[in-house]
Amino acid sequence: MRRAGVDPVGVVEPKANCSINVLGRAPLPGFSKTRLIPALGAEGAAHAHVELLTHVAGVARSWSSELGSRRLFRLWGTPDLSSSLFQSLAEATQQRLQPTGDLGARLDWIARAGLAEARAVLLLGGDAVSVDRKTLDHAEAVLLDHPAVLIPADDGGYVLLGLNTYAPELFCDIPWGSDQVAEATRTVLRFLQWSWKEIPGHWDVDSPEDWERFHLQKSRWPDNCFV
Repeated sequence: MRRAGVDPVGVVEPKANCSINVLGRAPLPGFSKTRLIPALGAEGAAHAHVELLTHVAGVARSWSSELGSRRLFRLWGTPDLSSSLFQSLAEATQQRLQPTGDLGARLDWIARAGLAEARAVLLLGGDAVSVDRKTLDHAEAVLLDHPAVLIPADDGGYVLLGLNTYAPELFCDIPWGSDQVAEATRTVLRFLQWSWKEIPGHWDVDSPEDWERFHLQKSRWPDNCFV
């Protein structure tokens, strides 16, 4: 029997260039995009989550397909994978169940999983709607020469973290959900003495104002918004 990753004469198959990993939640009213509930209601926030994740996963899947098996697309769902949303956004082989734990524990697991199958891993939030294929090209290129790439968000978090090596410190004791996430991550990168690059000018959707911004900018995007 052929073992995974090894050809019939025992030569290890090369890893993919990059694994892009999008985190998403099933659109359950009251549990999806809760910061939008005061403005949109529980049902409206769940519908907003569907729209955001559909866009982000579409960009990631489209980007990954450009190089076939050299790029891998993974959609990490929670609390399980039964949602029809996940089925519509990714093939069964591309779907993964998010592990338990806080965001740091989940990102740690996903980063290690990505680096097990690819030379570099990109971690992308399901509401990172400002990230397009050109930005992903830029992030992947940075990882050819640097161990990390960071795309900070306007609100002090980050919309993407890319790595070509692993360090658990990147996911421990980070004040998730605060405006200090990006700066705390920079502190860890300095502690690790890693060189890294940042790609500025990006944002995600957390507040009603972000939601309005998304729809305003979406109206200006071309029909093919995955560019």
